[in-house]
Amino acid sequence: MENTEQIIAGIVACAEENRAENEAAEALFKEKEIAAEKRLFRKFKIKDIVFLAIITACTLVTGAIMPLLVNVPLFGIIELGLGLQFSLFPVIGMMKVRKPFALFFQSVFISVFLVFMFPPMVMLIACAVVAEGLTLIIFRGYKNDWACVLAGTLYMPLTLPLLYLYYNVFYTVDNTEKAAVSMFIGGNDIGLMVGISVAVVALCFVGSVIGMVIARELKKAGKLK
Repeated sequence: MENTEQIIAGIVACAEENRAENEAAEALFKEKEIAAEKRLFRKFKIKDIVFLAIITACTLVTGAIMPLLVNVPLFGIIELGLGLQFSLFPVIGMMKVRKPFALFFQSVFISVFLVFMFPPMVMLIACAVVAEGLTLIIFRGYKNDWACVLAGTLYMPLTLPLLYLYYNVFYTVDNTEKAAVSMFIGGNDIGLMVGISVAVVALCFVGSVIGMVIARELKKAGKLK
């Protein structure tokens, strides 16, 4: 009888010891997770890349009017046509994958497709780097929803000065290159340029806020964990 009680006591002691070890291991694991979440630069997981690729596909599908805009002779017409969707979906992507370079990866995926329709749009990658850099300096990451909104708002408008410089550096204005400079009819009108630029920024801000609201609702519904 005494042996049985000793055996039972030994089993209970072992169980208690194992439970304490498991709790300590879980606490250590949680501490490491919390420490990892606090780091500014974190590794991307496969599921992060997959989600960003899906969001990029949504961006491209809704930006299918791009081929029609390329030949419209007006400064900033592409940004006006694509600003809403090119701010809305990237913000959703950043609010799901709250890591630096989330916008950069989306830009790489987008550029792979758009470069065949309009080669200068590869500059979206540079715009993403600048937008993310400014956002990280101000917000120190994407934990704040408004950090995602800022990056999404700056993203497309940054193409305006870059594209303008591209055409003025690599092309000359003469009668044989009308196609090359047709995008910038009105480019010499400062008032028009400023007006369109303000309109693009406003449109992208609206798109970014809508993206933030959608992402919040998806998170509440458990669809954006």
